[in-house]
Amino acid sequence: MAFSFFKKTEKPKKEETHSGPKYYDLRVKNIIQETKDAISIVFEHPASGKINYKPGQFLTLITSVNGKEVRRAYSLCSSPFVDHDLAVTVKRVENGLMSNWLPDHLKTGATIKVMEPMGQFTTEYNTNNKRHIILFAGGSGITPMMSIIKSILSQEPNSICSLIYCNRDIDSIIFKNDLEKIEISDEGRLHVIHVLDNAPMNWQGYSGLLNHDMLTKLFERIPDWGIANTTYLMCGPEGMMKNVETLLGQRNIPKEKIFKESFVQGTIDKDEKKEIATSEELKPREVTIRYDGQEYKVMVPPHKAILETALDQGIDLPYSCQSGLCTACRGKALSGKVKLDEEEGLSQSERAEGYVLTCVGHPLTDDVVIEIG
Repeated sequence: MAFSFFKKTEKPKKEETHSGPKYYDLRVKNIIQETKDAISIVFEHPASGKINYKPGQFLTLITSVNGKEVRRAYSLCSSPFVDHDLAVTVKRVENGLMSNWLPDHLKTGATIKVMEPMGQFTTEYNTNNKRHIILFAGGSGITPMMSIIKSILSQEPNSICSLIYCNRDIDSIIFKNDLEKIEISDEGRLHVIHVLDNAPMNWQGYSGLLNHDMLTKLFERIPDWGIANTTYLMCGPEGMMKNVETLLGQRNIPKEKIFKESFVQGTIDKDEKKEIATSEELKPREVTIRYDGQEYKVMVPPHKAILETALDQGIDLPYSCQSGLCTACRGKALSGKVKLDEEEGLSQSERAEGYVLTCVGHPLTDDVVIEIG
């Protein structure tokens, strides 16, 4: 998102070319144990040259787990303006294939395949900007926020950041010491407020679920720069973000001032989406895919997405999250109609121009032609 301002509503258009995403083999320079269940992986830039990226973007890590290729997207916690190397943070999740494999098996000095940085949870930086960024993070949702905070404080001397960071307990706070150092070194331009589900006996901060009363008290502790100069960002568990959106709405914060990054496909309101899906006519249909100078025809069954069908047939298309969030699989429907299970990754203008996400896309007509470039 850019927000002259962040904006997930208007992503920059990609050039209409047939070249796919770039891949790199990156050497692991260091592995940092951030908490008991979270690590940061520091990568060296490739010998071919420095990888350019924007704060808030993610890397897709690709490796073999149990004999099968697995891809997962992890947000960069490093800043291109501050840090020499690239770094992502990985937190273990229950039954997480990659999130458990990496801390158990990845070693310093190893090489791992990585897809070029992607993502729209970004902003342009200008030394003349004077803005207040209020960030709500939960758990590993701090990762892109860390990149953005370091970049804002580095590039915009007149801007400030306020971080409201929710965690299970004090031992699960990722970057706890780093945030404390930044607060001190940047002389009050970063305000960090921790909220814990399970607080220790001597805890002086906030505890429990983030509710209306707590948010009111939190806002009394952070500077008020007015709606025009304030932007709200959120990244964390779906329930937390839904709650924050509701609370900000109650404070009459305009929706265009609120932006979020989702790590997983939402489950809230999923039954409603399923009802909509069953009303659509899904049946086996042939889809034509144009990619990297080649044309492929695949017969897509009703229970499979276009991307999954193509991958099963050995067609090497770009993808990452497979949840309709990262847009690595984005293509343009030159003809026909495609139903998407999840549209959050696309802006309104992209949908209007015919862009679709093949990982959550199903053909509704017999003339679907998708160009991926």
